[in-house]
Amino acid sequence: MRTRRLALALAIAGGAAPAAAQWLNYPTPGTPLRKDGTVDLTAKAPRAFNRKPDLSGVWRIEPPKPGEIERLYHPSEVNAVAGDDWRDFDRHFFNLFIDFKEGESPLRPEAVAQTERIRQDLLALPSARCLPLGFLTRYFHFRPFKIFQAQQEIVMYFEVDGVFRQIHTDGRKLPESPFPSWMGFSTGKWEGDSLVVDTAGFNDQFRLDASGHPNSELLRVREVFRRRDFGHIDMEATVEDPVVLTRPVNVKFSLQLIPNSDILENFCAEGERDQLFTRRQVK
Repeated sequence: MRTRRLALALAIAGGAAPAAAQWLNYPTPGTPLRKDGTVDLTAKAPRAFNRKPDLSGVWRIEPPKPGEIERLYHPSEVNAVAGDDWRDFDRHFFNLFIDFKEGESPLRPEAVAQTERIRQDLLALPSARCLPLGFLTRYFHFRPFKIFQAQQEIVMYFEVDGVFRQIHTDGRKLPESPFPSWMGFSTGKWEGDSLVVDTAGFNDQFRLDASGHPNSELLRVREVFRRRDFGHIDMEATVEDPVVLTRPVNVKFSLQLIPNSDILENFCAEGERDQLFTRRQVK
């Protein structure tokens, strides 16, 4: 079973652009520096036009502690993902429910059975067919993403698969009967210095993690963004799906700023040979 799960993770994570392609050390105006010229990631968080924290910048998941991924998953080849290193992914990328003790899983029996069916077929993973990663999974991937903060919306652009997301902060309500989509429909509001975002209207085509856990169109996600300082955003995500879960699931993680950098475009065309090769190798 462990080999099959490893194969699933390889398939869902592969095909990303090389990290070495980043624009490095291009100075961003307003970046706080220490006396030695290095970026002070613990400086105060910048403020936007409305005096709320400015979330703009290039971000990535905060790296796990050394040895954490090996301890939790015991991968046989931590560097096998098309140049990516397993040890740089957040633990929730591989299993959203990793923090639950044995016997306390919030998954309904039908969802457990569906997950087992998915694990028998690598092509059941959308990302193995060059389709978008799951909604939360893209946070847990170590590839960066960029946040643009405007007056009435916040936009995210994810390097891992070239997907963008809009969070409307103009006071609108979530649509009552939204057309199912990969990123859903998001509305956000500020509660003090925290941005609270509600998202609904997902399709049921992606997976909650690299283990193949499914979702339904009734999935809803609430995110809370708190920019702790210049270099860090603390996040809390609450996942609700009455078809898949017996109760809401809460996940906490942190993002780390990549200062003086940028992201590049990345495309994965359906049938792309590197993806097909990766799937053959892990079967």
